[in-house]
Amino acid sequence: MGGQLMPEIASSEVAAAVADAHRREWAFVLAATVRVAGDLDSAEEAVQDAYASALATWGSRGIPDNVGAWLTTTARRRALDVLRRNATARGALPKLFEPLGETDTDAPDVPDDRLRLIFTCCHPALSREAQVALTLRLVCGLSTDDVARAFLVAEPTMAARITRAKQKITKAHIPYRIPSATELPERLDAVLSVVHLVFTSGHSSPSGANLMRRDLAERGHELARLLRRCCPTRVRSLLCSPSFS
Repeated sequence: MGGQLMPEIASSEVAAAVADAHRREWAFVLAATVRVAGDLDSAEEAVQDAYASALATWGSRGIPDNVGAWLTTTARRRALDVLRRNATARGALPKLFEPLGETDTDAPDVPDDRLRLIFTCCHPALSREAQVALTLRLVCGLSTDDVARAFLVAEPTMAARITRAKQKITKAHIPYRIPSATELPERLDAVLSVVHLVFTSGHSSPSGANLMRRDLAERGHELARLLRRCCPTRVRSLLCSPSFS
């Protein structure tokens, strides 16, 4: 650019780019950040900070070519900054991720952190309601208010439920990983049920003029296609079912 200043980008264009990045990249960014932050709350805060930073800086610096990579890098840096400011955090906080070398070698080899996030949200230690709520909030990126609307409860009630679910994951040391091949069959039913509920929620929006949430229906399909990588036979039957079309 030869030192030329980049012209300001209209705030509406930046807002649209950030909104699109939220729809497309939220799960990727959060799943990658959890591996650095070590717990869901810290990771989610870092990711929210990254999106806020995008809103504040993309107008003057330009919208990056790879918004997902920009957001992931920013979120992971924020998470590391928090860990550095709290020098004892690594020793004091239970970690969701497993250090290299301690991962179950019997687990399916699927290079996508979103799968780890899905199986964490759908751990059998959580109630089915908590599994669905966490999947909608963390994997699908819905706001707490949207999740509350899906369950027909007040937002503070749902916020408390989501907080309790995340605390349970931390206190129970639930690992942030894909189950081993021997564990997968018993874990898969819950995950597929949650994915199906995400899809059907897209066809029964509780508010607004449009009763269909196309984005949720698409998320359901996307999650099913993602799961097909580690368990193709079971997921293929879900994708081919009349209720999932």
